[in-house]
Amino acid sequence: MTVETVETANGRTTPAPPRGRTPPGPYGPLGLLTDPMTWRAVPYLLANMFYGLAFFGLLSFAVPAAFALTVVGVGVPLLALLMVVWRAVAMAERRLLRLAFGVVIADPYRPSAGGGPLRRWREMVVDPATWKDLLYLLLLPPIGFVELVVSVVLWTLGAVLLVAPLPLLFGGEPLKVTDGLLVDDWAKALACPPAGLAVLVAALYATRGLAWLHALLGVALLGAGEKELLAARAAQLRTSRARGVDAAEAERRRIERDLHDGAQQRLLTVAIDLGRARERLDRDPREAEELLARAHEGAKAALAELRDLARGIHPAILTDRGLEAALSSLTARAPVPVRLSVELDGRPPAAVESIAYFVVSECLANVARHASATEASVRIGRLGERVVVEVRDDGSGGAALRPGGGLAGLADRAATIDGVLTVDSPPGGPTAVRAELPCRW
Repeated sequence: MTVETVETANGRTTPAPPRGRTPPGPYGPLGLLTDPMTWRAVPYLLANMFYGLAFFGLLSFAVPAAFALTVVGVGVPLLALLMVVWRAVAMAERRLLRLAFGVVIADPYRPSAGGGPLRRWREMVVDPATWKDLLYLLLLPPIGFVELVVSVVLWTLGAVLLVAPLPLLFGGEPLKVTDGLLVDDWAKALACPPAGLAVLVAALYATRGLAWLHALLGVALLGAGEKELLAARAAQLRTSRARGVDAAEAERRRIERDLHDGAQQRLLTVAIDLGRARERLDRDPREAEELLARAHEGAKAALAELRDLARGIHPAILTDRGLEAALSSLTARAPVPVRLSVELDGRPPAAVESIAYFVVSECLANVARHASATEASVRIGRLGERVVVEVRDDGSGGAALRPGGGLAGLADRAATIDGVLTVDSPPGGPTAVRAELPCRW
């Protein structure tokens, strides 16, 4: 398991849901043979013992010396420097494990509260991840030795057995595979290639097994512990709930503003026109008729604004007919041609439907107002236990999650259900907005 961070709308980072992968890989010899991760793991398993020995030699000498010298004060800065070094090496090892084994391990260190060098050093000392890094680096040589021996023996033996018949075929000296196996006749020679293939298959499985075990060790020692994962999850939930409250408050203020500045003012004008028409009904019927006509138009405009406002809160068609029908109605009113694709095997929960609808609505509104686009596309599908919403356009680009902006509001909406919204909009376009919303149904 790992803890990663995602960027929020206000520029801060919050913990993302933990995720990780240890690589058992595909099953079957052919799958292992064609899987690139097998061949990325081989050089790591062959080489990690050597740089592990280098770090072990440095640390086994320097760390005791630094502790011994702390009594005279010289060892404190030396120990602080060593801590920085082995944490940097552990960071590099996490990247290597990702490249070699495909396991993602985020840096598990506690966030620094700032302050002077002494305070930061004290934070490193009390951080359990610092000492887990050291333990991992000290274990690298013996573990690397086992991995190196197993890998070299199996791959070498398999290759030698595979080519064992060649000396007999070309009239050379018989090949000595091991102390007890001299390939000096055709019976042994013909038996060697099948045995070599079997050993190479065993080498494939051994390579992936060693990779899997090493990845588990890396996750256990270089990743976050259970307490850190729970703390990160709690922090993420607190952050998402706070953003949800902020989003709800911003929505309430928007509704109040629209009611006060829009429909309420129109209805007030309608009431004034009706009052003036009643006063002039007997004295000036013609003017009264004009006032009534104006009040009628104002009432229709107020009704239209109230309908739009209600649609902005939660469209009835979304509740009655579902996401696809609601989006079809929405895209039909878009000012540019929109290709719509909804590939869902059922109706998501109401909260997911609502957020997905408003993501598309806000993005299409931005296309109309800012993008100068000629076409757009909307695709909604399911990826595991997430509903993925993608809105693309061929406009001028430049969209971003700016605090107080519409896209930032969408990110806050998504955060209320632990969803994530990302924007890819380089200057000149195109723009792609993607929302991943957790969903189980």
